[in-house]
Amino acid sequence: MKNSLKLGTTRTLVTLGVLGIFLSVGCVKKEGTSSSVGSDLASSNEILIGEYGSMTGSESTFGVSTHKGILMAIDEVNKAGGVKGKKIQLKNYDDQGQASEAVTVVTKLITQDKVSLILGEVASSRSIAAGAVAQQYKIPMVSPSSTNPRVTQVGDNVFRVCFIDPFQGSVMARFAINNLKLKKAAVFRDIKADYSVGLANFFVDEYKKMGGEIVADVSYASGDMDFKSQLTSIKSKNPDVLFIPGYYTEVGLIARQARELGLKAVLLGGDGWDSEKLTEIGGEAIVGGYFSNHYSHEDKSPVVQNFVAQFKARYGDVPSGLAAQGYDAAMVAIDAMKRSSDLSPKSFRDALAQTKNFQGVTGMITINEERNAVK
Repeated sequence: MKNSLKLGTTRTLVTLGVLGIFLSVGCVKKEGTSSSVGSDLASSNEILIGEYGSMTGSESTFGVSTHKGILMAIDEVNKAGGVKGKKIQLKNYDDQGQASEAVTVVTKLITQDKVSLILGEVASSRSIAAGAVAQQYKIPMVSPSSTNPRVTQVGDNVFRVCFIDPFQGSVMARFAINNLKLKKAAVFRDIKADYSVGLANFFVDEYKKMGGEIVADVSYASGDMDFKSQLTSIKSKNPDVLFIPGYYTEVGLIARQARELGLKAVLLGGDGWDSEKLTEIGGEAIVGGYFSNHYSHEDKSPVVQNFVAQFKARYGDVPSGLAAQGYDAAMVAIDAMKRSSDLSPKSFRDALAQTKNFQGVTGMITINEERNAVK
């Protein structure tokens, strides 16, 4: 995606070149496999793939938005004739935003439903937990939006189509210092989320390298509602920046409580902020904050605008980055199926690993040797 700078009364979008990342301000068992896994699909008229995500729970907009993007991609492919003369069928399960439930439903997708490929998850902790199951049974899994480096380190059957936290964290640190000219930062991380802990570490490392000072580094836990004690401590350090690499539910509450306490630091975050619920929860307190994201619906690229138009016509709302990543994950997976030598999970895995220069909504995608997306 090309570089752009747009200013408005309620939203600022800044593209920082490399990999087309957008910074937005909101207004608002032992390893092995059974021979029966996926074995009945080649003789049917359908290819069954699985999806798991947080359709309910505190991060439900992540799962719902991703699911919408995946459905749109599958319907588009099926209308065009499917894959190798077969239609794609999707089996979806709600993991309720819990890592233990993600393990349960992915095990069910593989051993009972006998899917040949899995799409999910958004949250890194759940992808890491369920990815171990996919690796055990040698079923390829493609995460749309899990950014922690450990996700694909689970094994050679786990892929993703998004950028990763070392990149995201360093971009936000550079943005704070180079663009905002702010050199005193506090970090407020979710100690229960692999995503948040990892992203915080990468931000801190880059921020310090660039001469910035970390004046406070404190934590909360997913599900907390009262953050005033930690925020009071942070305020006493008088930071220019408060980096909150969490998910939107807690971030919105943190923003409100920070402003109630008179904390004036600029709020920064990662792609976990990307939900329409952020401004509902945070209200005016979140205005003026920035977060890194996978795409912008305001990008003038024909690929992006075509996706936005189709999504709005189908669902009546503007697609989030999670929806775009869900769409891209499904399309990259289906492209690999089309290129595979047969309809086995192994062939799908091998084709995924060979993905090069796939034009997605979120950028041109190539899968590298670590099964991460290079854009």
